[in-house]
Amino acid sequence: MAKWLMKSEPDVYSWSDLVHDKATDWDGVRNNAARLHLRAMKPGDEAFFYHSGDEKAVVGIMKIAGAQKPDGEDGAWVKVPVAPVRPLNPVTLKDVKAEPRLAKMELVRQSRLSVSPVRDEEWALILEMAK
Repeated sequence: MAKWLMKSEPDVYSWSDLVHDKATDWDGVRNNAARLHLRAMKPGDEAFFYHSGDEKAVVGIMKIAGAQKPDGEDGAWVKVPVAPVRPLNPVTLKDVKAEPRLAKMELVRQSRLSVSPVRDEEWALILEMAK
């Protein structure tokens, strides 16, 4: 199964909101590269929930809970259903950048991308850092 990182501004939609709602459609993404990643997601994949904005930290794990669906009337964009799995002790962007083994992570290389893949070794390292 693939692993992902998905960003949200916590004042727009936070980890706490997802936990409260128990599930949501991850929608509103209007970046071509991010759209390709959303289209590649499969039910059962997991994603880090990342608070962007002032917080800049990985704060939880969510699962892709179903198949992608059209987002918008023209069908050019997609949304995916997600559900919370578990919270994490925050791993900040500063912490990620300070770890040389994460230098190739998309979060570091393409910091403005809202949805990005995470390699297995990066996933494991972020989980270790969250302990």
